[in-house]
Amino acid sequence: MLKLHFAPNSRAGRILWLLEELELPYELNKMAFHPTDLKSDEHKARHPLGRVPVLEDGDISIWESGAIVEYILSRHKNGGLKPEVDSPEYPKYLQWFHYCEGMVMPPMNTIVVHTILLPEDRRDQTVLGQAQRLLSRALEPIEKDLEGKDYLIGDFSAADVMLGHSCFMSNRMGCISDEMKNLKRYLDNIENRPAFKKAIETV
Repeated sequence: MLKLHFAPNSRAGRILWLLEELELPYELNKMAFHPTDLKSDEHKARHPLGRVPVLEDGDISIWESGAIVEYILSRHKNGGLKPEVDSPEYPKYLQWFHYCEGMVMPPMNTIVVHTILLPEDRRDQTVLGQAQRLLSRALEPIEKDLEGKDYLIGDFSAADVMLGHSCFMSNRMGCISDEMKNLKRYLDNIENRPAFKKAIETV
């Protein structure tokens, strides 16, 4: 059985959501999002940087969220939740699948550091403002492309698991304005999915 090492408010939420969408059996090791759990010798034996998610599948251990999604789809769902390689939607699927880590999450990480993780006396408002502007610009192409669509490539796909989760986190941090009506509608669609609700309740 698949085993997911998980902590709330992290990229591990993507994997839990995916497992629920695919209705795959799994075991969950829920840890605190705190160094006492994540930086323990036990967990650093699973992930050298002491982070989550980590997925174990028998003797296989894998710990990059995008790679985990690809692995699950390829080995446990015969390519489900992704278009065929020769499909017209496949290039856009790839683009949005990787856009979250390339463009959305880098400024999001900085925002989290300078609003939550660092003590107040070490937070830098200049760095925070720059990250907020970068995130806003990164969200604009998503807002435009969602016009007239429920999900990123039309039908729900693993690209929504990757980028949709990042958009959800961005919105929770107050970084998606009410003027981004397509993104707000998209987030409503995601948040109303039963599998997402179950995953977020675990968070």
